[in-house]
Amino acid sequence: MRSCELHDLGRIEYGRALELQRELAGKRKLGLVPDQLLIVEHPHVITLGRGGKPGHLLASEEVLRRAGIAFFPTDRGGDITYHGPGQIVGYPILDLREWKRDVVAYVRAIEQTIIDALAEFGIAAGRIAGCTGCWVDGRKIAAIGVHISRWITSHGFALNLTTDLSYFQYIVPCGLARPVTSMAALGAAAPRGEVVASLAKHFARNFQLEIVEPVTQTEEAVWSMS
Repeated sequence: MRSCELHDLGRIEYGRALELQRELAGKRKLGLVPDQLLIVEHPHVITLGRGGKPGHLLASEEVLRRAGIAFFPTDRGGDITYHGPGQIVGYPILDLREWKRDVVAYVRAIEQTIIDALAEFGIAAGRIAGCTGCWVDGRKIAAIGVHISRWITSHGFALNLTTDLSYFQYIVPCGLARPVTSMAALGAAAPRGEVVASLAKHFARNFQLEIVEPVTQTEEAVWSMS
C-alpha cells in the first residue's frame, strides 16, 4: 500500500501554503517525496479559480481591505470561494498515476471522503448533480477546487467547521447562488482534531493509502522537505 504523509500545519497565510504546495508538487513529480496531505486553516482570504468570473466578487478592494480579507487569483479549477478561521482546508499532493488517471474520479473520491467523515458526526451530506462539493439540504458545507499537472494534484477542499458564514456575503460562492452552512450551524459541536482524524481516515480508505504522521508537525519541517 502506498504511503501518504499527513501534515496538520494549523493556521498559515494562503500565499505561503500556495508556495508550499508548488514546491511539494514539484518534488512529487520527481518521486522525491511520497504523497502528501496538508491540513491547514487560513486567515480571511478570497480566491478566484481559473474558470472564475470576476463579477462573482461582490466587494471592492477597499471593502475587502477594511474587512481584513486578502484576495488571490489561483490556478485551481472552479470559481470563487472564501477561506477563513474555523475551516478545515485540505491540500492533497498525490500522484494519480499510482491511483487512477481520472480527474472526475479524483474529485468524486474527495467528495466521498468528506461525506463519509461528516456521517461520523451525524451529518448526512451528499452531492447535487452538476455542482462540485458537498451539500446538506441544499446548503454547501464543503467546497472543492483542484489543480492537476502531469497527474500530480494540488489545491483541494475546504470544509466549514465553525466558519463565520457572514464572510460569504462578499462573493457568489463557487459561482452558485446557493446558501452555505457549517458543521457548527448544523449543531455538530465537533473538535477540530477529531474531524481532521476522520477526514484522514476516510481519505486513506478512498485513495487506498496508508497515512503516516511525521513526528514533527510544523510548517518549517515540511518546508525542509521541499
